[in-house]
Amino acid sequence: MVIDTLEKLSSYESLNPLFKDVIDFVKNNDLNAMEPGKYPIKGDDLFLNIAIAKGKTPDAAVLETHNVMIDIQIPLSGAETYGYTAAASLPEAEYNAEKDITKFGDLLAESYVTCQPGMFAIFFPQDGHAPCISIEPEIKKAIFKIKA
Repeated sequence: MVIDTLEKLSSYESLNPLFKDVIDFVKNNDLNAMEPGKYPIKGDDLFLNIAIAKGKTPDAAVLETHNVMIDIQIPLSGAETYGYTAAASLPEAEYNAEKDITKFGDLLAESYVTCQPGMFAIFFPQDGHAPCISIEPEIKKAIFKIKA
């Protein structure tokens, strides 16, 4: 997991060959002005979801992992807290290959970190994360999905 400010996003370009495309997209597009939906960037290897998500309490947020994709999550409308537990510490659970997600039901995260607008969180396949924790009823966010 990586947490940082958007102005430092380019510092992480070397972590994945597709990160440069994410950096260029962020520089050349106003994420706040984009309507909710899926935006293809490089086919199934790299796309953006602009979402309006329901804010949740920590005990209602569901831990998840992805086997194939990396998430770069960027809160747009307000602060978003993410629960974190290393995937190696999570029990076995059913993987949905079509959606590339494993959900871990009622487990609470081991730790939490909050991102403000202007920040981002990167979650790799080894990072269990529980997104959408917020006191706001809704959160507008950008989620880049990048093939690992």
